This record gives sequence, C-alpha cells and structure tokens, in this order.
Amino acid sequence: MLLSDATHSFLDYLRIEKRMAANTAAAYERDLLRFVVFLQQQAISRPEHVHHHHILVFIEYLHDLSLCSASISRNLSAIRGFFHFLISEGECVQDPTENITVPKPWMRLPEILTIDDVDLLLQQPDVANFPGIRDRALLELLYATGMRVSELVNLHCRDVFFDDEFVRVFGKGGKERLVPVCEAALFWIQRYQTEARMQLIKRSDGDDILFLSRFGKRLSRQMVWKMIKKYALQAGITKFISPHTLRHSFATHLIEGGADLRAVQEMLGHADIITTQIYTHLDRDYLKKVHRSYHPLETGRIKEQHQ
Repeated sequence: MLLSDATHSFLDYLRIEKRMAANTAAAYERDLLRFVVFLQQQAISRPEHVHHHHILVFIEYLHDLSLCSASISRNLSAIRGFFHFLISEGECVQDPTENITVPKPWMRLPEILTIDDVDLLLQQPDVANFPGIRDRALLELLYATGMRVSELVNLHCRDVFFDDEFVRVFGKGGKERLVPVCEAALFWIQRYQTEARMQLIKRSDGDDILFLSRFGKRLSRQMVWKMIKKYALQAGITKFISPHTLRHSFATHLIEGGADLRAVQEMLGHADIITTQIYTHLDRDYLKKVHRSYHPLETGRIKEQHQ
C-alpha cells in the first residue's frame, strides 16, 4: 500500500469508525500530510519502508521548522496512531515510532560531524559551475555561523558585513543578532555574489535574498535539506545529517576548543542558556583534559593537604 492510500484509509477510520471530532481529524490530516511529503522527498513511498531513524530525522526537521515541543508531540502522536492502525490492518509488521519520545529541545543529542567530516563535506560542491559555488558558500556559512536553516534561507545580501566580518541574523520572533563569520566563508559568499548570483538574479524580481535557486527564487528549507543530504552521501558520510547537524557541530566544536558557553549562546540566538547546554555533551577524555588543565587543585595553584 502506498503512503498516500494508507493515509486516506487511516483518516477515514478516524472520522467514520472512531468518530473523531472534525477539528482533531483535520489536525491529524495536516500533520500526516507533512510527514508523507517529507518521506516522499526521501524517496520513501510505502509505509513498510519507514524505519526508526526516519522518525528521528523527521522530528529534527520539525525542530528546524521552529515547532514547539507540544506541536511536535502532537505530530508524533498522529504518526504513532497511523502506524498502530496499519499494524492492526496487517499492512505493517513493526512500529517505527516505538520508544521515541519528544524531550525538551535541550535534552536532544543529535548527531555531530567530526572536523574531518565537515572538511570533507565542504569539498563536495563542484565549484566549476554556478550551483556548486552557491552550495559551497551556503555550506561554509552554515558551519561558520551555526545559523538555523530558516534563518539562512531568509538571509539578505545586506545582512553580510564583509569589512566587519559579521552576519546579521533574524531568529525566532524576529529577534536580531550579529554573528561573527570567518574569512573562508566570506570569500565564498563574495565569489558566489560576484559570479553565480549575478547570473541567477537575472531570472528573479530583484529581491535582495542572498541564496537563490536556479530559477532566481528564494531557496526553501527542503531544498537545503536535500542539498546537504546529497553532499553527505557524495562524501561517504553515513550519519543522518541535516542543516541542524551543522549547527550542532558548530557549537560543539567551539566548546571543545574552549569557547565560553555564554558566547555560544549569543551566537546561536538561544534565549535561555539552558538550551545551549545540550552542546556540552563532550566526551569524558576531553572533560578530564579540561579539568587537569584548569582546576586549581590539578594545576597546583591550591596545594592539597593530606591529613
């Protein structure tokens, strides 16, 4: 059974047999439609091909859309009910939502890339053509700033300050922040603007949006997701990565390098430092190294007295 047919069957079951309220059924329909479209973009057309990791990546995708935990929980509830229905109908054998919960955002520990992984990923776009130059600039900027994909696709040319080496980002609720950006990313942005974007802008209405599609339009979040997935596969990276993975890697690599948590909080645009603390899931060897390097009892600045 195709996903689209299975969805229709499930919704009919909710409305006719379960006599679900119209508003609730409509909410289920919206959530499931988003889920089905997401899966189809991953080339998945049948429910039996959906696995545990697809649900986890979809939840991460919902976080990137800035949905709150309650909305994501509702989405997961709809998906779980959908698969329970399919199992009862004999259309599926296993429930891919089993043991999946929606914790608070700061409790999530998504995949990160190693520095070598990031280096390999950045090398993938073919910069001999305009789309490749754009993609290289986009990847460089995502990793250089840790911005959300929603912030990236809404970035304007006027938001990049080359002389000051900052980029202006408008985050959740339209809150503005300035994030430092390295010379490498600025180099690729400038090259993209002078070479590739000049060609793409001819097909657009003259909007100031920085990253444009081949039709001269604003890139969508989904297009960025697909782009990163393509280059990850091309690089031989087997982790399930997304734009959020680059954001997470940005923050983790900064903290591992000794960056202050408050500075990372500011760059990420987190209102509460508790949210930033997810990025402190550093390995034990690194924590031991930091402890030995800086704790006064380890450095000898305080002489321990043994009784």
